[in-house]
Amino acid sequence: MNSETIRKKHKDYLFPAVKNYYKESVAVARAKGARVEDMEGNSYLDFFGGILTVSVGHANEDVNREVITQINNLTHVSSLYPTLPVVELAEKLVNLAPGKLDKCFFTASGTEADETAVMMAQLYTGNYELIALRHGYSGRSLLAQSLTAHASWRALPTQVAAVKHALSPYCYRCPLKLTYPECGVACAEDVEELIQTTTTGQIAGILVEPIQGVGGFITPPPEYFKIVAEIVRNHGGIFISDEVQTGFGRTGKMWGIEQYDVEPDMITAAKGIANGMPLAAVVTTSDIAATLTKNTISTFGGNPVSCAAAKATINVIQRDELDKNAEEMGDILRKGLEQLQEKYPKVIGEVRGMGLMQAIELVVDETKKDRTPNPAAAEQLMEETKARGLLIGRGGLYANAMRISPPLNITRSEVEEAIGILNDSFAAID
Repeated sequence: MNSETIRKKHKDYLFPAVKNYYKESVAVARAKGARVEDMEGNSYLDFFGGILTVSVGHANEDVNREVITQINNLTHVSSLYPTLPVVELAEKLVNLAPGKLDKCFFTASGTEADETAVMMAQLYTGNYELIALRHGYSGRSLLAQSLTAHASWRALPTQVAAVKHALSPYCYRCPLKLTYPECGVACAEDVEELIQTTTTGQIAGILVEPIQGVGGFITPPPEYFKIVAEIVRNHGGIFISDEVQTGFGRTGKMWGIEQYDVEPDMITAAKGIANGMPLAAVVTTSDIAATLTKNTISTFGGNPVSCAAAKATINVIQRDELDKNAEEMGDILRKGLEQLQEKYPKVIGEVRGMGLMQAIELVVDETKKDRTPNPAAAEQLMEETKARGLLIGRGGLYANAMRISPPLNITRSEVEEAIGILNDSFAAID
């Protein structure tokens, strides 16, 4: 079977909403490290990593070894039975978690983890209204779509009314038309008025991504979350850090929220936790965990194979200090992207992000102060980079933000190779 046949079968048998990148999508057949190959053997440098999921490289031998061993021993029993992989992973996560977080709950996806976190916030506080951020993304369920603030990702008009959306700390496109730092981080201070005018005044909490992933890697000012956390707690709420994309060293620290020196009451994690195996987790305090007294199960949450993969993935991250590598390689990547911005100042409006979570926002003409989003240029860039053997992601409300997030064990030569391809690709569309 070849790529053309796979593309046709995908179109014939999957929902049309399950879209693929590129005019002719890449039918991936195999992968190793930071490289993937299609059915015809064409090789691509993968700088999107299954949406920030392949954290220690494709087919990582250390992870695969533990997965194969676990498959041969035990594949599935559900959360009704304790297993060695689930308790070992829970202990590891508690030891890694910031602050006083000491209890875990496992699910199969980030959507479920965020849903669980919202429920726990409501149970613990006795309040029901929750704050999320505009440009945020939380998943596919009805509640997750309600938390999500992207019209293109919300399939139904009826949403959960208890969710209120605060202004995004999107400095490049400030919703208040102000400039940082002269603004005094007014978007953060606005959370106070949002609570006082659109809620009962007592809230369950706030759920935020330290860097907004689908939003286009929107990166808040350093003081933003401290201001927001204090406001939320003054109104009876708790602070939930959605680490689905930012966790496990991606930003240069183990948890994205550590970049902002804020201690969360709860974190949610998924994606990079198990290097591609389906797993997510909620980690919180004993007091919050104890408020769930009704029966609960998670059929696939804490699956032994996924837990074994997660433990092995985290071991590799710790052993090889991949959080530091993300910081160091992220600096090289960032400098390369900023050089591209200097070289192509018309189309590149902003470079932003942390560690190995970097974005380029494309505009009509930054040199003329025309920041009109340029999704056409983004589409062109995707095609040009693919043609030269580089896979990157795309996001943002306006589909004009290029998301660049290679595996955490990426090398300097691979980063420089990617920058070179990006340079040639920008030259082709400039």
